Amino acid sequence: MADQAPRQKLTIPDLARKKAAGERLVMVAVGEYLSAQWAERGGVDIVGVGDSLGMTLYGHETTLPMTVEQMIEHTKAVRRGAPNTFCLVSMPYGSYATKDIAVTNAVKMMKESGADALKMQGGREMFDIIRAVADAGVPIMSHVGLTPHFVHKLGGFRMQGRTADEALKIIDNAKAIEEAGAIGLEIEALPYLVGKAVEEAVSIFTFSIGAGAAGTCQLLNGYDLIGGFDTFKPKFAKRYGNVNEVAVKAFTDYAADVRAGAFPDDDHTYKMNAEEARKLREALEAGQ
Repeated sequence: MADQAPRQKLTIPDLARKKAAGERLVMVAVGEYLSAQWAERGGVDIVGVGDSLGMTLYGHETTLPMTVEQMIEHTKAVRRGAPNTFCLVSMPYGSYATKDIAVTNAVKMMKESGADALKMQGGREMFDIIRAVADAGVPIMSHVGLTPHFVHKLGGFRMQGRTADEALKIIDNAKAIEEAGAIGLEIEALPYLVGKAVEEAVSIFTFSIGAGAAGTCQLLNGYDLIGGFDTFKPKFAKRYGNVNEVAVKAFTDYAADVRAGAFPDDDHTYKMNAEEARKLREALEAGQ
């Protein structure tokens, strides 16, 4: 069978068209080459390089320690693994603290990482910063609901939009993100009714995680869905595999075989040409 031609990577205008047409897209968050390959081979539409990799790959308790340089290097690896998939990359905490800092870091990340678009966090209070980055020519998205960069201010990783007043503020933040010139936004950890209201309040591309079926695109953390990250499981994360169990069993079986002398066996050992082996043995014996 002839190799299939590489699929066409989505573009930013495509995202707007998908939103207008009511189509559903699929996004996963990955942080390295191997899982990016799996995502592209699995037909995922968008790979997100989120700073959640600070938790899943580095073992931090929050996303806050990640740096611009780390995000760039992880994005390069993801891009090599998924060259034909739209790549959205998170700007890490502190990298968009002011307009000047945000523009400098956004331009650097776009130039060096291979990203198709970037994402920060925050709504109306970030209006001027979002506008500055957009005006600098960087395709930028933002984030409403549970915003992990403000986890301490929110009192932890908790569902947002519990009251009507909270919901209205979140909807207003979404409107501000669009007004500021963003091309899209993330909707995280909201009741479905609130997430749906956010989706309907804006005309730009939306993707959601933990907001039911709200949004044009559904996001899950790739390490959650394959069962690789099991330190904790968010309510909204569905596991489609159990890589952790398979991996631990493989390491356990390997350790047992080594200790029992069953590995490496003859099938997994390099062999020398018989004549050369004879010469080597004779040379070693002669040298004794």
